[in-house]
Amino acid sequence: MGNNVGEGKVVCVTGASGYIASWLVKFLLLRGYTVKGTVRDPNDPRKVDHLLKLDGAKERLRLIKADLQEEGSFDQAVEGCEGVFHTASPCYFDPIDPQTELIDPAVEGTLNVLRSCAKSSNAKRVVLTSSFAAVTHTGKPLTPDVVVDETWFSSPDICRGMKRWYHVSKILAEEAAWKYVKENGIDLVVLNPAFVIGPLLQPSLNETCAIIFKLIKGQTFPNYSAAWVNVKDVANAHIQAFEIPSASGRYILVERVAHYSEHVKILHELFPTLQLPEKCADDKPSMPKYQVSKEKAMTLGIDFIPLELSLKETVESLKEKNFINF
Repeated sequence: MGNNVGEGKVVCVTGASGYIASWLVKFLLLRGYTVKGTVRDPNDPRKVDHLLKLDGAKERLRLIKADLQEEGSFDQAVEGCEGVFHTASPCYFDPIDPQTELIDPAVEGTLNVLRSCAKSSNAKRVVLTSSFAAVTHTGKPLTPDVVVDETWFSSPDICRGMKRWYHVSKILAEEAAWKYVKENGIDLVVLNPAFVIGPLLQPSLNETCAIIFKLIKGQTFPNYSAAWVNVKDVANAHIQAFEIPSASGRYILVERVAHYSEHVKILHELFPTLQLPEKCADDKPSMPKYQVSKEKAMTLGIDFIPLELSLKETVESLKEKNFINF
């Protein structure tokens, strides 16, 4: 990724200290881009130190204070940028007050960033980090013969009924984005990554890597099948979505759908000394797996990192950062 495609180009990454965003900033700097990254508090070392240490950060990374729910907050960050990557969105899976903690910042934040882009004359393309959560919950059962693709849109009502508040926040934010860009002539590309795992650049444990952490620490594994993707592929896809002129619409990013029993099996083979749960949380039949189309993601040139390697990298990273010891 070291070719200097981005030399002389300025781009903005919102929520720059996040899990995906940190890798995105790293790869953009490696490609020669100048990056304006927004964070809530540029003076918080736990949020920014890992970014300031990246190759090229001294010369080409500027961190700017911005808040998702503050009108005009992103004007300065977006000004003069050719590309804007909007990754900032709260990620909690069990909020106390979903509207305030998740939905408002996700939707309002997306609109605030897009409003700043509409004001700026330079912004050629906006790449939005949505989620696979905004794809699969259509009411159609997910069975082995089903192939999920980019034409699927989750229903906010179904997700509300399931109390999947993170899903609701991502669905509503993506819907608001498509509506706004249609009315304001902004070139938008949307990425819909599944559960994102792989190595951590930031010092804190993010929600998706915490799933693997909890699995390792657990007494049982959940009877659940989910879709997974490596953080480096996701970061890379963001850059491709900006650089490839013909990129448009949505892109699902999923390497594999796997049941948690498969994770346990893979981890057992990779790390024989790791204490892992031996039985499922219930006696029901295994939750079925379904298929996901990779066709569109391939047009971004993504050659997905296999789940085995993603799990290996995640566990090694958790160990290196002292979240687990074995």
